[in-house]
Amino acid sequence: MKTEPRTTTRLYAVDNLRVLLTVLVVLHHVALTYGNIPMWFYVEPAEDPSGLALDILVVMNQAFFMGFFFLISGFFTPGSYDRKGGPAFARDRLLRLGVPLLVSLLLLRPLVTLPDYAGGESFWQVYLRTWDPGPMWFVEVLLVLGMLYALCRRWGRKAEARPSVPRARWIVLFTAGLAAVIILWRIPVPVGSYVPVLGLPTPYFLPQYVSMFVVGLVAYRRGWFESLPRRAGRAGFAVAGASSVVCLPVLGMTTGAVTEAVTATWEIVFAVGMIIGLVVLFRERFAGQGPRGRFLSEHAYTVYVIHPPVLVAVGYALSGLQAAAIVKFALAAALCLPLCWGLAYLARSLPGAKRVL
Repeated sequence: MKTEPRTTTRLYAVDNLRVLLTVLVVLHHVALTYGNIPMWFYVEPAEDPSGLALDILVVMNQAFFMGFFFLISGFFTPGSYDRKGGPAFARDRLLRLGVPLLVSLLLLRPLVTLPDYAGGESFWQVYLRTWDPGPMWFVEVLLVLGMLYALCRRWGRKAEARPSVPRARWIVLFTAGLAAVIILWRIPVPVGSYVPVLGLPTPYFLPQYVSMFVVGLVAYRRGWFESLPRRAGRAGFAVAGASSVVCLPVLGMTTGAVTEAVTATWEIVFAVGMIIGLVVLFRERFAGQGPRGRFLSEHAYTVYVIHPPVLVAVGYALSGLQAAAIVKFALAAALCLPLCWGLAYLARSLPGAKRVL
């Protein structure tokens, strides 16, 4: 009889990766605050060249980190369904994703847009006019993907665990195929598109997000997180770096469809390279988890939910400080990260909160 993949990697290295990605989410939004890309609730556009460094951080983060989040979420999904069964899995998804989503929409979002409510309009007028779920769009999409997975499992059969080693040619074919799909997808959904009803800030990344979620499902059954060879990690980082060196300078020399194609190709090549590199790195170097690591991991999801009002509050608190954009970014990040985890601890200490968070 075939056995399920071992869970050591799942519980430690993968959890540690989730902490890293949560840190990157916070840093990403702090960079939006002080860079030149006005896609955050509170922004101070950079007035010095260091803002360009923050913009580069945002672009490179965006290329892979949310796709990686979806992959990790997909990785945890089959085991959860196996343990709980269909009805309990669906209830758990609604509880752990739906409830934080509602709390964020009804409580946290008005907090981050508080100045908009000083103009004399009613609460609901301002609320609907400024509609934007912010980072919780990820939870929206993840809830939909989780329910679709539950439907597939209900109508289909459980996939058996078949440990294997992902071959280089599979990775190359997957990357090339996804690049082609993204290029075609961005004809009707170009970069900069926005879905106002769902609040998706980057719908042009949707093929990557869905594909990475599916890869996570397969990776769990095939044990790919454990079987990726060490040399694949080094190769992943090398490919990510080489693609950036080759493609990013080209973007400044192209326009129109060529720019879209080069951008889409770089993003997915960079994303696949970074994901493979980080998976191997964390499996080999960060597969353990002491008390501090466990604390960070247990509170990472709550940090994701509550970080917007923390960042906005810190932004207003530092608004009088005159400094280079990169300096304010560093200071805000140093304040926001411990504040987020501290408030996450307090939030999870509330009665019944751990069932949701």
